[in-house]
Amino acid sequence: MKIPLMNINVQYERLKGSIDKKMVEIAGAGSFVLGKDTKNLEEAICRFCGVKFALGVASGTDALILALTALGVKEGDEVITTPFTFVATAEAISRVGARPVFVDIDPVTYNIDPAKVKEAVTSRTKAIIPVHLYGNPCDMDAITGIAHEHRLRVIEDSAQAIGAKYSTRNIGSMGDAGCLSFYPSKNLGAFGDGGMVITSDKGLADAVALLRVHGTTSKYRHSIIGFNSRLDNLQAAILSIKLDSLNGWTERRREIADRYNSLLKDVITVPREQEKGRHVYHLYVARVEGGRRDRLLNFLNENGVESRVYYPVPLHLQECYKELGYREGDLPEAESAAQETLALPLFPEMDEGQVNVVIDTVKKGVRSVS
Repeated sequence: MKIPLMNINVQYERLKGSIDKKMVEIAGAGSFVLGKDTKNLEEAICRFCGVKFALGVASGTDALILALTALGVKEGDEVITTPFTFVATAEAISRVGARPVFVDIDPVTYNIDPAKVKEAVTSRTKAIIPVHLYGNPCDMDAITGIAHEHRLRVIEDSAQAIGAKYSTRNIGSMGDAGCLSFYPSKNLGAFGDGGMVITSDKGLADAVALLRVHGTTSKYRHSIIGFNSRLDNLQAAILSIKLDSLNGWTERRREIADRYNSLLKDVITVPREQEKGRHVYHLYVARVEGGRRDRLLNFLNENGVESRVYYPVPLHLQECYKELGYREGDLPEAESAAQETLALPLFPEMDEGQVNVVIDTVKKGVRSVS
């Protein structure tokens, strides 16, 4: 039987009784949009992430767009971010009319390199969006220091990193805003799209709350041009049930990652945590140098261990951003990572037998492609 990269079905089976009961309850009550379950989840996320405010929105992408909009980022502004991430990060910048400025990554953590961020600041720079890629925290001391020096806003793209920590602080709580995604495959996943903006800035929270409901101040009265971006009650209820298990799931992810690290470090380049960080391993991404990545990828998939590449084309080389003028070779660390990394199966419900099969298959695969 093939070992999948992730398995959201087994998670549902284990929580099926509680989830199904809650879905029937909400269907009977007919309360579907921004109801009490959404409010309850928002309050729980505040406690979990160590922030004062949490606003449920329709997706992680919308969380980024609304945060940028609420912070006043607009046409003509520049926002510095990483090219090695999912397109939504840069897409949100473009959607508010600003220009994404891509800077290279740290080749060890795959996160944005603060030294490159500092070099990229101009008079047009309005904000920085660090991405805690794969669940591994960025160097937030350096990033917030640069932001403070240049009076820039910081929006933490925490879509893959709920539960991660930097030093003693929760990811998403150190910038002006943090943005969460509840896409089904995330560590805390809904039954569809969903997202959240978290912050301790009341003014920002009020702005996002207004933006997500068409700028509505009272029924059919609209003070600003807003959006329709609300986390529905059903998804919030499901997420609340799952949230109770998240810390345990995270510990299991870290246990599996530790075992991979220990037994695979001599055959592939295993991931390394940020020095002050606590990785939550949304994805376990290893590295295979010497042009062997694709051959190992094929070997694993052909031998029952699912493996994928996150992400094969850096954003600065995507067709949708060709007008920005980047060329191959401009951001060499991101380009190398795109050519040499691959993800291995890791999900909390993996048993020891599956973990051992992955380890043994990787070792066989490395020998076969060397």
